[in-house]
Amino acid sequence: QVQLLESGGGLVQAGGSLRLSCAASGSIFSINAMGWYRQFPGKPRELVATISSGGNTNYADSVKGRFTISRDNAKNTVDLQMNSLKPEDTAVYYCNLHAIAGTPALPRSYWGQGTQVTVSS
Repeated sequence: QVQLLESGGGLVQAGGSLRLSCAASGSIFSINAMGWYRQFPGKPRELVATISSGGNTNYADSVKGRFTISRDNAKNTVDLQMNSLKPEDTAVYYCNLHAIAGTPALPRSYWGQGTQVTVSS
């Protein structure tokens, strides 16, 4: 089993910053891509940012220049630094990782429980 523990969500004023963190634990053999997604009410989950095992990053156009994703391969963690937050960034944010894990060890996708980010105007 793999567990993802998210932290760092909350309420912030527009223009402020938040840092989301996600720590993976359990029967992990290796982790490939890690990322953050978000979901607005009544909408499907959408990509915010991803980072490969080699450090290559990909961002949604709406967050480029404001959000930065990073990972620590030794600790199996992925962070999302969110600056210049806007009210339209208000959503539930989910951590995701693609890993070879479990018994038997197979490639799977895992999701965190979600953390609320609310940006007030």
